[in-house]
Amino acid sequence: MMHQPRRLIVALLSALALLGAPRPLDSHEIPERVALRAWALPRGDALVLLLRVPLESMRDLDFPERADGALDLERVRPLLDDAARTWLAPFVVLRADGRALDAPRVQAARIALPDDRSFDDAARATSTFAAAALGDSVSIPWRQAQFDVALVFTVPDADAALSLDLRLARLGVRTYSVLHLVDQDGEVRSLSYVGDPGSIPLDPRWWENLWRFLAEGFRHILGGIDHLLFVFCLVLPLRRWRPLVAIVTAFTVAHSITLGAAALGVLPTALWFPPLIEAAIAVSILWLAVENVLLPAARLEARWRTAFAFGLIHGFGFSFALREQLQFAGGDLFVALAAFNLGVEAGQLAVVAAALLALTALRRQLPEQRQHLIVWVGSAFVAHSAYHWTAERIADFAAHDVALAWPSFDGLLLLAILRAALVACIAIAAALGLRQLYDRLLRN
Repeated sequence: MMHQPRRLIVALLSALALLGAPRPLDSHEIPERVALRAWALPRGDALVLLLRVPLESMRDLDFPERADGALDLERVRPLLDDAARTWLAPFVVLRADGRALDAPRVQAARIALPDDRSFDDAARATSTFAAAALGDSVSIPWRQAQFDVALVFTVPDADAALSLDLRLARLGVRTYSVLHLVDQDGEVRSLSYVGDPGSIPLDPRWWENLWRFLAEGFRHILGGIDHLLFVFCLVLPLRRWRPLVAIVTAFTVAHSITLGAAALGVLPTALWFPPLIEAAIAVSILWLAVENVLLPAARLEARWRTAFAFGLIHGFGFSFALREQLQFAGGDLFVALAAFNLGVEAGQLAVVAAALLALTALRRQLPEQRQHLIVWVGSAFVAHSAYHWTAERIADFAAHDVALAWPSFDGLLLLAILRAALVACIAIAAALGLRQLYDRLLRN
């Protein structure tokens, strides 16, 4: 019995010694940030996809190291094809006319240096796989090595509509991708995105863009809690349908104007502009919530002007989401813009309908003299969130350098002024038309 503690100590020391002994690096944690580059190249009856990812994103691969800590290229090279088949090929899907094709064949896999620039253009990216592999004597830490893979899809019909689905966000906590699509004429369309973008048509048809951007607009409005609370505040105090129609229409027309203008390039490019708009959106929600409590019901029913003014601001907010997605539209800019806006409107109408049904049911549970409490409590809840958003977003805006330099007067400045003037004229004309609509609704 006296030897039992000694045996436990010896066993513990032996285990620690084994843990501390030199050994190949086993499977590791998911990388925090992964940068992926890809080229999609049509080759008649095939599509070649060239991928470059950090070697460390191959998490189930043990990376043999030399005595000096560098990657043992001779021992790691036989493992590369298996890594490509395990971590890349199963998560890249090519569809022809909507039908998923067979998994791609791994044509080549190799290690590249971190400063290798061969993926800067298609010709160099293709030729790098024909070049000699890195010599075994090259010294490179495994966390700095790049992993280049060439995948080949067999395409049964050269005229089929192809779409590519890269499901590679799983390679890192946050995966940044740059995908270059090359058409049959050699024209390059470059896309950059974070995460998984979904199915990307190589040559998108207008109806594909229609459905894609309808869904994108619908998802955006339902996923934007600030926009939803703004719409909720708009309809919260309203009990008659005519003012409701005028107010919702004013908001819709206004954000459609600035959304379209921003998508067509009439948008400041300064880094401080998006934080300014986000702060203004928070202020707009807080403003409506306070109005709901302080203004009499008659004034609230005539708030279409407020809805229109704030709608112009929210349109810029919608444009930030659309701007990231327009790269997937190919040449169908107007189809994408119209579809996204229709998707936003569909989501907005769904929110308005749900809010009205819930408010109507709630009002039936309260006597007439207490129904104002619904407006007060709902507005107080919204104002609490909007107040914190306002403080946070103003602080974010204040952190940006907003120093303005007077631009030189040239053709570009004149064109920008003319575009802004056109948007202003459209907004004024829309406001005058809405005024007539509101007067007509009241007369009826």
